[in-house]
Amino acid sequence: MARPARAPDPPALHARAMADLSFIRRTMEQAAAFTTFSGWGLVVIGASALVAAAMAGPDPGGSRWLPVWIVDGALAAAIGIVSTLRKARAAREPLLGGPVKKFALALAPAFAAGATLTVALTRAGHAGFLPGVWLLLYGAGLATAGTVSVRLVPAMGAAFMALGAAALLGPGAWSAWLLPAGFGGLHLLFGLLVVRRHGG
Repeated sequence: MARPARAPDPPALHARAMADLSFIRRTMEQAAAFTTFSGWGLVVIGASALVAAAMAGPDPGGSRWLPVWIVDGALAAAIGIVSTLRKARAAREPLLGGPVKKFALALAPAFAAGATLTVALTRAGHAGFLPGVWLLLYGAGLATAGTVSVRLVPAMGAAFMALGAAALLGPGAWSAWLLPAGFGGLHLLFGLLVVRRHGG
């Protein structure tokens, strides 16, 4: 005797199950992602870069250019660390492990490469390549670190890499404008986008 066919699940029950699975997946993704990237921190970093550009002048060979940008880089790193830690603490996210640690470790090699190339290019008298190198490596670091962060971060990395490539491969005069456009303009733009989409 044939067994009666099993009645299909009620549509409402199926929809609820799919919604629950979707919620669980989003929650797990957020738990594994670095979501405390500070938008306001990026805005302040962008503003400081524009001030640095005005103080340093457009000539990478000038006496003030490299010291001003190095000081601004150190200041930007401090702002980024403090603003991120504050946002992470407010979100009750672990500060020394998990996504924060993964993000920092993914970003560190690009920063180390940038510092090394800064010394080498300056010694060789090729400071004109520094804007492109900084933009390209910073973008590469963000693109890599962005794999454990919100989608805006790798997009920001790609934008920095594009400016870096243009600075290295385009006319030399472009570097003077692309450096503040990247470290100033892109930080301001993406900082405001992070504030709008992810808060603070």
